[in-house]
Amino acid sequence: MNDGDGTAGHGRPENLRKRTRQFALTVIGLTSELPKTETGRVIGRQLLRSGTSAGAHYREGTRARSTAEFVSKMEGGLQELEESMYWMELILEAGLLPEDRVRPLLSESSELAAIFVTCVKNAKARRSNPAD
Repeated sequence: MNDGDGTAGHGRPENLRKRTRQFALTVIGLTSELPKTETGRVIGRQLLRSGTSAGAHYREGTRARSTAEFVSKMEGGLQELEESMYWMELILEAGLLPEDRVRPLLSESSELAAIFVTCVKNAKARRSNPAD
């Protein structure tokens, strides 16, 4: 879909594509550092799944055939980011990894979630006001 994320002309879609891919790669690295215990494996699998899905949803959204499809994909990505934050919070609270290792990724997930929310709001506003 053409400027469905409200960032056309500003070079940001490519930046968001890179950021979500880098986020996924950092999640992969973080999960490999978790303890090789049952807890570490379970939380790691969950974080790995949700953390790598956000970018996939974004990528699918950029190819959406309609605003409704774009919004659906972006909302799916937002859910994955929220889930990723949950798993990272558990990693911190359980003391599975040092805070300085997890906190930057948690911050990036929060920033990405805010961007996804803005993209959804912009797309919904355009759908409500197609003449704008």
